[in-house]
Amino acid sequence: MMHAIKDISQGVANGDFLLLAKSISWIENREPGVDEFLESLQPNLVPIIGITGPPGAGKSTLISSLIEHWVKDGKRVAILSVDPSSPFHKGAILGDRIRMKDWYMNPNVFIRSLATRGHLGGLINGMIELTTLLQSVGFDVILIETVGVGQSEVEIAGLADTTVVVLVPEAGDEVQMMKSGLMEIAQVFVVNKSDRPDAEAFTNHLLHMMREGLGEQHTIPVIKTIASQQLGIDELVAAIAAQQSNGLSTKRKKQLLISKLYQIIAAHQMRSLNGPMIEAELATAMQQKHFNIFTFSRKYYK
Repeated sequence: MMHAIKDISQGVANGDFLLLAKSISWIENREPGVDEFLESLQPNLVPIIGITGPPGAGKSTLISSLIEHWVKDGKRVAILSVDPSSPFHKGAILGDRIRMKDWYMNPNVFIRSLATRGHLGGLINGMIELTTLLQSVGFDVILIETVGVGQSEVEIAGLADTTVVVLVPEAGDEVQMMKSGLMEIAQVFVVNKSDRPDAEAFTNHLLHMMREGLGEQHTIPVIKTIASQQLGIDELVAAIAAQQSNGLSTKRKKQLLISKLYQIIAAHQMRSLNGPMIEAELATAMQQKHFNIFTFSRKYYK
């Protein structure tokens, strides 16, 4: 049974996230009544902030520092941290969440680790539903942290209003390979661990790359931080706020809505398939000498 939105919102206002946590589990598990519950949501205009970047960039430490800034400013903050799934039980491995442990009991901070459950990108199926729920129950800041694999940058750009790409000075080769895609999806770049050697050279390289790709008049903010020491956090918060104050263009809003619409439709179509039956039929069909995956799959989408 799904709880009423007003009851969930009241819990959030009181720093009690039990009903919210239960509702997220119901959505993840697609319990009966979820579709009707989602259709009853009336989300506000709180922007979604996406934090992405390669493993080891210090995303979780950076987020912990951002939480501290926002909480001191009187904000109520929600974080969805997407972890790789265990291949055995499909649950979140919870690796870097330890770095945010100081905030788990704070009544103004809600942190939820989510398992990818085999999803190959950086987000999870159902993320649109979960962020819409958070927008409906009284949070001032909503932030998503991704797994930090290549596809995550693309996926989060289709969901977040503001995408922050976190890099470290050692990421030069990786940036070079991904530069066209990064320019398309990032609204803010962060060079974290900027006390390391070559940080200045890496930052200059990033700025030069942007001038080449976007021109002199269209640079993306590059913020240098040392998250473990709270350095650069004020500047990062200001850069995010400035980007959000400009608002989304009509074109960008339409792109986000189209991306979300296709994801919702695709997810519903996938749920209509009988997974165990397909797997059993595949186990038989793959024994055939000339098994063809395209021929086999055709009957499921004709």
